[in-house]
Amino acid sequence: MTMKLKFDYHEEYIRNFELFACRWVPSSSPPKALIFLCHGYGMECSVFMRECGIRLALAGYAVFGMDYEGHGRSKGARCYIKKFSNIVNDCYDYYTSISAREEYKEKGRFLYGESMGGAVALLLHKRDPSFWNAALLVAPMCKISEKAKPHPVVINLLTRVEEIIPKWKIVPTKDVIDAAFKDPVKREEIRNNKLIYQDKPRLKTALEMLRTSMNLEDSLHEITLPFLVLHGEADILTDPEISKALFEKASSRDKTIKLYPGMWHGLTSGEPDANVDLVFADIITWLDDRTGDSASLTVTPVRRDVISNVQKVVEGACNDRGKPKRQYASLLCGLNGGGRRLVHRSSM
Repeated sequence: MTMKLKFDYHEEYIRNFELFACRWVPSSSPPKALIFLCHGYGMECSVFMRECGIRLALAGYAVFGMDYEGHGRSKGARCYIKKFSNIVNDCYDYYTSISAREEYKEKGRFLYGESMGGAVALLLHKRDPSFWNAALLVAPMCKISEKAKPHPVVINLLTRVEEIIPKWKIVPTKDVIDAAFKDPVKREEIRNNKLIYQDKPRLKTALEMLRTSMNLEDSLHEITLPFLVLHGEADILTDPEISKALFEKASSRDKTIKLYPGMWHGLTSGEPDANVDLVFADIITWLDDRTGDSASLTVTPVRRDVISNVQKVVEGACNDRGKPKRQYASLLCGLNGGGRRLVHRSSM
């Protein structure tokens, strides 16, 4: 059966060609709200989170994603995180600039973070607590499991050499893709995505992620925004106890936790189709419940002092490879499903 997908897909490069951004926007009606993607470690938005963007756009939401520096199609040393705050600041600058646009300034703002992206989303909230309306957190990285926490002596030794060999790929790790994604076909599709970083973590990157997780763990009580946290009970990469701790310690009045028995880390990408459908149904139901009554969704005005001077330097229509066809074009791509299966890879 042929189904026409009623949304527009658009790509651009911002900040002097350095950062790649993309969006999925409903074409038949104004969006119910804005959703801002925060992808996981080593991941990217245009291919890996494509189905997420499509599903949410078809549900009536405008979805915006950005590849962090060094990730996906953005520039920078591959998967090198010099400072975790740089990721947060880049997302904040771009996403607030989107929110400030005339057509979007009255729309609700939802953060969507998966794994490491969950930490990014929570730090975006902490940077400006009243700006975001709510967050969707999928297997978030916001606490270090006790059984995985490195010994302080090990951390001290690595910290002493991080400025000497910051980019060295010396951190041992198991095959994350094998451990995260249950469905073997989807697992291989993810492994074949050349935009995904699959080498060993760099020293400074690993330390920045560790510090960020430990800092968040100590300040979970400062989280006040409404949120839905989802976690697979069989997740061996981020312990489900992490999401339980977030749910228990956060000061948010509106907070919901959903645990899925037998599911792994890649809830929206690596599970069998029936499980993925279930997870997205829960996500969309939660979103619709909070956007159905526009009067109850208070939007904080965007202050002039927080609007970044984001320079749009490349826009392009999308081709079959998901790359711009030409520079300096201001075109939108309407996608026609034509019976093609939606392929999405979510975050780690």
